[in-house]
Amino acid sequence: MTQAAAPVDIDIRGPGGGALAVATRIGIGLLLLLIIAQSLYFVEARPQDLITGVHGMADIIRRATPPDFDKFLDELRPALVTVDIAIFGTVGGVVLAIPLAVLAAANVSPSRPVYYVARAIIGFARAVPDLVWALFFVTAVGLGPFPGGLALAVHSVGMLGRLFAETIEQMDMAPIDALALTGARRIQIFTHGIIPSVLPSLLGIALYRFDENIRSSLVLGFVGAGGIGFQLLTAMNLFQYREVALLLIIIFVIVQVAERLSAVLREQIS
Repeated sequence: MTQAAAPVDIDIRGPGGGALAVATRIGIGLLLLLIIAQSLYFVEARPQDLITGVHGMADIIRRATPPDFDKFLDELRPALVTVDIAIFGTVGGVVLAIPLAVLAAANVSPSRPVYYVARAIIGFARAVPDLVWALFFVTAVGLGPFPGGLALAVHSVGMLGRLFAETIEQMDMAPIDALALTGARRIQIFTHGIIPSVLPSLLGIALYRFDENIRSSLVLGFVGAGGIGFQLLTAMNLFQYREVALLLIIIFVIVQVAERLSAVLREQIS
């Protein structure tokens, strides 16, 4: 009985293939180290300053203890305003993003020029930071929570529009084609075909965005958009560190509750 010959490994990379691969990996590693090194240089990273600044940080913590719970009731309204800014921004962003996403989805967009215009609008809304939008709307309508809500709505259009468009592009086109063959109009295809097919995914994405908008609404208070962020900035400027500690506790609770509620709702949708 003949015995099968053992397989022979053949190096198809050529005589210099292994050395070239090693040199490529070394080059990539050196490039990454160079990128990290230049980032440390331009941000002027000085780890030793953290050591010398420990006493200052410890003094702030000492002056912030215990939190000023006597002002808890006074801070409930700003906390509610912060949540409402996030709700307004998320709902407004969803309402504006859905029609834009349909126009920006390659598989359902009516034409290529419309597709590129919708993509450009979504990209611009996403490229401009929400803080810049807030400053713009504060100039237009004045201080308060309304410009904060508008800023989050416009910035959410950029984020939600892109994700919504990608979700629509990945959906099953069979129901859409069937409606088109029956002579349905575009609005009927939109309401009876596209929306039912992608609604659970869109709601899940919107809940993620609401979670992000809660955090963003806190920061927008720093530029005059109201809410608990404005209270936090005021307390810090007045060196009222015990009130700052209370506000940070409230912010932590708001963020945790929003995350948990969002997770529960996403589970119900899925």
